Formats: sequence, C-alpha cells, structure tokens
Amino acid sequence: MSGYLLNRLGQALFVLWAAFTISFVLLQAMPGDAILIKFQNPELGLNPQQIADIRASYAADSAIWVQYIQTIGRFLTGNFGYSVQVGVPVSTMLAAHLPATLKLASLGFLLAAIFAAVIAFVSSLTPFVWIRGALQSVPSLFISIPTFWLGIMLIQIFSFRLKLVPVINPGPWQELILPVITLAVPISAPLAQVLVRNIDDVLTSPFVAVARAKGATRQWVLWRHVAKNALLPTLTIAGVLFGELIAGAVVTETVFGLNGIGGLTGRAVGSQDAAVLQAIVVFSALAFVIINLIVDLLFPVLDPRLRTKAGATA
Repeated sequence: MSGYLLNRLGQALFVLWAAFTISFVLLQAMPGDAILIKFQNPELGLNPQQIADIRASYAADSAIWVQYIQTIGRFLTGNFGYSVQVGVPVSTMLAAHLPATLKLASLGFLLAAIFAAVIAFVSSLTPFVWIRGALQSVPSLFISIPTFWLGIMLIQIFSFRLKLVPVINPGPWQELILPVITLAVPISAPLAQVLVRNIDDVLTSPFVAVARAKGATRQWVLWRHVAKNALLPTLTIAGVLFGELIAGAVVTETVFGLNGIGGLTGRAVGSQDAAVLQAIVVFSALAFVIINLIVDLLFPVLDPRLRTKAGATA
C-alpha cells in the first residue's frame, strides 16, 4: 500500500510542477508588459528611471531562467508575490476571493451530482421506453448549452420575467441560486452519461440475473446491488470534472458579478497581472490534484479487489 501511495504522490507532484512550468512559460510569452501598462501613464508623472526601479523591484528585468527559479522558490514557501495592478500580496487576494468560489463550486458540484443521479436512476427505473430515451438525451442537451448563454437566460426568465430571484441587492444565498444552477448543468451531463452507462453494464451482470431469478424486484436490485457498483467508476469522472468547476466559475462569476476566483481571473487577464494568474493556475492545479488523489485513495477502500491489487504492488 505504501508503494501505491508513493506512486500517486509522485504523480501529483509532477502534475503540479508541469502546471507551474507551462503556465510560467505561457505567461512570459504573453504580449505586453503589465508594469508598463500600470506605470507608464502620463498622469502618474513617473520618469524612466523610476519605472526601471519598479521593474527591478518585481525582478522583471532578470533572465527568464532566473525568474523561473525565483518564482518556484517563492511558491514552495507559500509566497505568491505581489499583484502589479493592485500592489498587495497575491495570497491576500486569493484569501479574499476564495470563500465565494468554494461555496459556489461546492454547491454547484452537489447539485450536478443530484441532477445526474435523478436522470440515471429514474431512466433505469421507468417502465416507459420513451421516458427513458428522453431522460438519456438530457445530458447531451446540457453539455451543448454554453455557460454564459444559460446564465443570461436564467437571469432573463427568473429575475426579469418571473421576478423570483432578485438581481439587485440579493441576499447572501439568493445571489447563489442562479449561478449554482448555471455551473451545475454542464457538469451534470458527463456525470449522468457515465452513471447511466455504468448502471446498464452492471444490470447485465450475472449476479443481477441471479437476484432477479430469486424474485427480487428491479428497484430492490438497483438500490441494493447496482448502485454501489455503478457509483465506483463514476468517482473517477467526478474527480476530473472538479477541475472544470474553476473554468466554469470564471464565466459564471463574470455573468453574475460574483467576487470570487473566477472574477479575479477575468480581471487579471484583462490587466495582464501575471503573478495573480500564475497563483490561480497553481492553486487550481493543486485543488485538482488533491481531489483526484483523494479519489485514487478511496478506490482501494471501497473496492476490495483494488485493495488487494494495491497491496500487491506495495
């Protein structure tokens, strides 16, 4: 088991290093200069020497490899640097915006799981073929809907037309209703597709036929035996989809004006604030790695066959 754990930890560290390195290279190749955009403004009255001193304070004139080593060294100590546009530590900005995104992402993922479970289990239990076909076509519809369009339509229908959810001065939970639905719909589609396919595969297993032959109802077999076996493979896609929550949050928070990591990302892109973008990429990769590492470690606990295999490789 220790060998299995070390292998997964090694893979996680490699993913973090790759995410940091690739994002660093891409941000360095990005056209423009955030420092010049910020300080080369006639209204500020800074002379070239003062601007050069500011660039030196951000180590912007150092060689690329020097900047890479300095940046990765800071990140290893928890120092994400300073925002050029705001002038405050990036860690302070992340701490201020993170709670809103965590709340949105957690509720969005929970609602997506509920959507997927309802679609999968109702389509498996219904005796009507047309209802099953309609429900199984829903994920294809969900995944094809653009996030920004869905958010705008939800605002138009539930806020402006029906006036059920206020958009001006909403409460702390009211402001999350439409964003959570917007984030959950596209995430629920692949979850539902995988869960439906897994349920169909398990239903054709010999032990299900034996249970039905002994007089067990389809509902009893589904909840007692099929659900557990079908949910295990779904954990893998669930861990992968968590990474899409950050990308979805960028659009969702922008559409609804939420002050989270997604909104911070949009502003950082517009101002070319490389330090903020680098920290967000690494943080997103860290969250993705942690979730998938937890999923990998849960598999041997939930499935005795994998526990034996993991023990054999230790």
